[in-house]
Amino acid sequence: MNVEDVIKTDKEIPLKSRTIIHFMLVNNRINETIAQVLKPYDVSLQQFNVLRILRGQNGRPANLSTLNERMVTKMSNTTRLVDKLKSKAYVDRITCPSNRRKVEIRITPKGARALEKMDTALKTAENDILKDLSEKDLEQLNRLFDKF
Repeated sequence: MNVEDVIKTDKEIPLKSRTIIHFMLVNNRINETIAQVLKPYDVSLQQFNVLRILRGQNGRPANLSTLNERMVTKMSNTTRLVDKLKSKAYVDRITCPSNRRKVEIRITPKGARALEKMDTALKTAENDILKDLSEKDLEQLNRLFDKF
């Protein structure tokens, strides 16, 4: 992807600006692809992320602060995300018996089954997004990302 062609300019773009533009273009492509893959499940990328975090709890409940800490995309509307997942019966929200102010959230069996299907679809999308990169390219790219 040539940045100049995408933004339709004949001017030379300084290297740092070109790099940032590349990051934004790649980010947009990845987000658009993942959103399309998740669309049939009526789940956003953030909701998908919540489901994966809950699955990673291995049956233990999580609270809102745990979800916020582990989200790939940090956001303040985790309560709304959980509410939407609850309306789809993908999660349960339970008031903690020992502390009524604490809410515990668990993935439901229905949510776990839906997540497995989403995982399969996402794996296909990941392979498509990364198809032009070798293992060596991916390792190098991850080393560079680690510098951030």
